[in-house]
Amino acid sequence: MVTSTQTVNPATTLINSLNSANSSLASNSSTGAGSSTSTAGLQNSFMTLLVAQLQNQDPMNPMDSSQMTSQLAQISTVDGINTLNSTLQALSSSMGTSQSVSAATSLIGHNVLVPGSSINLTANTPAIAGVQLSQPVDGLVVKIQDGSGKTVRTLQLGAQQAGVIPFSWDGKTDSGSSAAAGTYHIVATAVQAGNSVPATTLSYGAVDSVTLGAQGASLNLGTLGTAALSSVVMVK
Repeated sequence: MVTSTQTVNPATTLINSLNSANSSLASNSSTGAGSSTSTAGLQNSFMTLLVAQLQNQDPMNPMDSSQMTSQLAQISTVDGINTLNSTLQALSSSMGTSQSVSAATSLIGHNVLVPGSSINLTANTPAIAGVQLSQPVDGLVVKIQDGSGKTVRTLQLGAQQAGVIPFSWDGKTDSGSSAAAGTYHIVATAVQAGNSVPATTLSYGAVDSVTLGAQGASLNLGTLGTAALSSVVMVK
C-alpha cells in the first residue's frame, strides 16, 4: 500500500501570518493605535522569515515571489500611514499653538477681567473690578478692604442676572473721605431667596505683553501678575 503525501509550499505559513499581521496593523493605524515601532518589528520579522524560507525552500516547489512582494508593499503602506498620522498630529498641535498666540497678542493694549481679588485705585481715576455669578441673585454686595482687612467701602449692587457684572469704585470710603491710592482687596457676597450663592471676584488689568510657555500663552497684566488666556472672562 502506497501512502500519498502532499507537499506544502514553505511560503504558505509565512504569507498567512503576514496577511493577519498586516490586517491587524492597518486596523491599529486607522484608529491611531499603530506605531512606527510595531511597523518596524513587522518589517524585521518579515525579512528574517524571508531569508530563512529562501535558504530552506524546496527547489521543486519554489516560493511565489509576487506574494512576498505584495506583503512587503502592504507593510510599507502601513508605515506610511503611521508617518502621516504623526505629521498631522504635529501640524494640528502647531496650528493650535499659533492660534493661541495670535489670540493672546491681539489683547495687548486692551483691558481684561480675570479671576482675582485685587482692585487697584489710582488718584482721580475710578477703580474697576467685577463679579461672576453662575445664577441670578436677589442681592449682591461687594466689600472693599484695605491691607489690614478693614472694610473701607461697601457697594450694594442689588439684584443681578447670571454672568459677569463689572463695577467701579470712585475711591470714596463709607465715611465719604477719599481712600489712598493703592491695591485693595474685594470680597463678594451673593444671596438668592435667602440662600448664599457662589460669587467669583474678578480683577481688572491692562495686557502689557504675552508670554508663551509650556502651558500655552499667558497674559502679563502688570501689578496683577500673569493670567492664562483661557481665564479671561471679559475684554474691555
